Amino acid sequence: MNLSNGRIWPYTIAFLITMVFGFCVATIKIANSLPVEKSDSFMSYYQDVDENANKLIQARIDFNRKYKLEYITSQINAKGTVFKYKIMDMDLNPVSDAKIKLIITRPNVHKYDIELDNVKFENGIYTFPNTALPKEGRWNIMAKINIGEFQRFYNFKTDTRTTKIVEY
Repeated sequence: MNLSNGRIWPYTIAFLITMVFGFCVATIKIANSLPVEKSDSFMSYYQDVDENANKLIQARIDFNRKYKLEYITSQINAKGTVFKYKIMDMDLNPVSDAKIKLIITRPNVHKYDIELDNVKFENGIYTFPNTALPKEGRWNIMAKINIGEFQRFYNFKTDTRTTKIVEY
């Protein structure tokens, strides 16, 4: 078969179309094998956060009008940290009926998530038990606080190698 007289183009085009189709199939297969991670800011899937963004912002504003929330843990340590929060009403009286759920996670990786909801209330401070982290480095500390009808997410970025704590 002599392809030099112009018959190579149909074969080349057919090969390129087949190759592009193969790349599309491979891309879809790889994309479906990757997990959908939860949002690192509101303990929910990002689609739900996008859908309810205004409600979440309004809930934070309503909570802040009624309560003062303070994260009082000074520094986290991979060998063990006791996480502490202080919640007061606007008259600076401690609030004792809050429900707090705490998730400690690595940025963008949920493999090392630690979920804590066994909080103790003592002397106006909510205290979680001493918790060891599986690795040194950057961590996100995400808290969901519910007091009656009021709800607030309180999130921090921190690192076991430094004392710097930043709210986001």
